Amino acid sequence: QVQLTESGGGSVQSGGSLTLSCAATGDTRSRRCLAWYRQAPNRDRERVATIDYDGRTTYANSVKGRFTVSQDNDRNAMHLRMDNLKPDDTAMYYCAAARAKRDIRGYSCSPPFSTWGQGTQVTVSS
Repeated sequence: QVQLTESGGGSVQSGGSLTLSCAATGDTRSRRCLAWYRQAPNRDRERVATIDYDGRTTYANSVKGRFTVSQDNDRNAMHLRMDNLKPDDTAMYYCAAARAKRDIRGYSCSPPFSTWGQGTQVTVSS
């Protein structure tokens, strides 16, 4: 089984930048799809970005153009570069993994995202 560990959270002023990282350890042999989720108090959990085994990415409309997700060549680490941060981006950010399923495009995400990290807090002040 794979374990996920987030790092890189912190406090930043509005307009600033942060980069979050997610390290996968344990049984990393199987192909995976990775995602960043966030949850703020009194708000629903939101899927922020995904990156599949082949490197294809998706973003929530709320972060498009500001956040960039990437993964290392060995696919055992994922990063989220967050630029032009806003107070609404304040949340606990979680890394999650799902299986990758082979289809006509290659290896795509096959939810559910069933493996989760412990989260890292991002706080953006105005």
